[in-house]
Amino acid sequence: MSGARVAILVVSDTASLDPSADRSGPALQSLLTQAGYVCTHLEIVPDDETRIRTVVLGWCDHGDVDWIVTTGGTGFGLRDRTPEAIKPLLDREAPGLVALILNASLQATPLAALSRPVAGTIKNTLIVTLPGSVKAVQENTAALLQPGVIEHAIELVRGGTGRRVHEDLETEGVRVPAEGSVVSAGSARSGSHHHHNGNGHVHSHTHSPSHTHSHGHGHDHGHSVPQPRSVLSQDPGLPAHARPRESPYPLVTIADALLTILREIRPLPVYDEPVSEALRGLVIAEDVYAPQNVPATFTTNVDGYAIRSTDPPGIYRVLTSRNHLLSIPVPPGAVFRVNTGGPLPAGTDAVIMVEDTRVYSTQRSPTGEEVEENEIETLAQVSRGENVRDPGSDVRQGDLVLERGTVVNSSGGEIGTLAFVGRTRVRAHRKPVVALLSTGNELLDVQAPNPLPSDGWGGIWDTNRPSLKAALVGLGYEVVDLGIVPDNLQAHVEALQRGLGSADLILTTGGTSMGVGDLLKPVIEYHLGGTIHFGRVRVKPGKPTTFASIPTPGERVERVPLFALPGNPASALVMFHIFVIPALRRLGGWPEVRCRLPSVRVQIQESLRLDPRPEYHRAIIRVAPEGLKAYSTGGQRSSRVASLKGANGLIALPPRVEGGASKLEIGDYVEAILIGELQMA
Repeated sequence: MSGARVAILVVSDTASLDPSADRSGPALQSLLTQAGYVCTHLEIVPDDETRIRTVVLGWCDHGDVDWIVTTGGTGFGLRDRTPEAIKPLLDREAPGLVALILNASLQATPLAALSRPVAGTIKNTLIVTLPGSVKAVQENTAALLQPGVIEHAIELVRGGTGRRVHEDLETEGVRVPAEGSVVSAGSARSGSHHHHNGNGHVHSHTHSPSHTHSHGHGHDHGHSVPQPRSVLSQDPGLPAHARPRESPYPLVTIADALLTILREIRPLPVYDEPVSEALRGLVIAEDVYAPQNVPATFTTNVDGYAIRSTDPPGIYRVLTSRNHLLSIPVPPGAVFRVNTGGPLPAGTDAVIMVEDTRVYSTQRSPTGEEVEENEIETLAQVSRGENVRDPGSDVRQGDLVLERGTVVNSSGGEIGTLAFVGRTRVRAHRKPVVALLSTGNELLDVQAPNPLPSDGWGGIWDTNRPSLKAALVGLGYEVVDLGIVPDNLQAHVEALQRGLGSADLILTTGGTSMGVGDLLKPVIEYHLGGTIHFGRVRVKPGKPTTFASIPTPGERVERVPLFALPGNPASALVMFHIFVIPALRRLGGWPEVRCRLPSVRVQIQESLRLDPRPEYHRAIIRVAPEGLKAYSTGGQRSSRVASLKGANGLIALPPRVEGGASKLEIGDYVEAILIGELQMA
């Protein structure tokens, strides 16, 4: 299909560290380009489910890709997770394409039986996963590029009828029933099938039984408000003997939790914002084009004197903007003083630098003091255009200078670009406001240590609110502090209602486990009509982490996401970086592929024991001449917030598997998520 847009995703730990090691991506790109496809993206990611998913979802959401082809990670290796990353994203699977791929590979080697390809559609995009070897890529791509296969699939995914392909098949002698004809039960059994286009018409065509496949259209890809399922949380009104002793919420993987967050959260509305320092941290919501040439006229890129290139070295009278208009040609025997960036006056075509001149005479005040140059001597002759910038030499009118989805960084480059092209206002996503609260009768506010009414002992300092507020404010978010909420239903309901009315995201700590006073989940489901998207995560620390959304009819947004983090301080901070920051970024309009904090490959400097759950080990990452080194911050108990003191990274330890190693050794390499600035060794 000439002109169909293809994105290639190479999945490889090795190639993600050294792109020159990738041979499959360029080979695939060459094959597809020769077949007439337009390869719009080629990206390399490590064998990480979340990284794979975020890139793929970003391409599908952007809507500028018709076909995504991945290569790598489809085998039986422990790190081969591409099928697991892609399959949950599929709206419709394509087993026929999988059969075609496997058949092509099996003809070459029986080892192809160990490949686990996946194919199907995500929104309006076709996706196919291929093995990582160049030979397998060539064999599989040749099979997919057989006439009529991918072309027909892409046309149907786009919403077409497939009429052109049907006509081609008829020309080749394959019988295609007339449009609207009904296929009999007998013909269906013999391999005929029919499909529906977007208008409800039925089309049928026949293949051999081994190639039976189906096409569907009209799938609703809109984002609907989640409907509360049957209430799962414990009912606080039940007697003690009737309350569950174990959490009814299934354990979800980190990857599935992140995918759920990115799918459920919508960016906040877009506003017209002034171009100022207040844009820092916002996401541009429009493509910004230069409204005019920059520079608009001929300007100088040095301090000096505008002159005619034909003027020889000699003595010249000095003119300035105070005694000469730019629109009037500079007369013979004179030069015009200009500063860097300033426009050249009429009649001049070059600039001589100050360093190539000397003062010949000066103007004096009535008291006899030297106040200004009167004449200079030029010491060289300059050529036409020397030290001169042409109109539009930096930016031409109509040039794209900032793309939609650009994050305005505090380094100033984006704001400077907007000002550079003369934009005074720009469309940008609103930055979320966060409501923050802690729960528990036992907590004391370090600034106002007034114990809450409690039957038990109250005397634990509330660590989570101060630390999370510092993290949020440091990231540029406005925080509504709802304080410490006691362990009773009415207080929980009132606090959350205040948060719903004043914030775009609610962040709580404590009250997420199975204790009698753990009321957040019941309040969300029973009293606020909310939906809990996940209530437990297979991770250490942070297993009780909960993500929910609460409807807010009539408010500025239709629903507000809520994160209930564990009460243990280290757990809360780790889960904040893993889950809450991506949610805040998505609310603020960040592209999905950039919502997660960046990760790097590090070499550990201590042996680290593995847990049955994936673990985020707090560490200090330092830059050494031979690469990045990670040093443990010591004891990792979930209540020990000191394990985060000085930490700038979270080492992502894989889970311990049966029969596998029980720990990682000194010198092993592993991925780490950056939560702060890198340090020098």
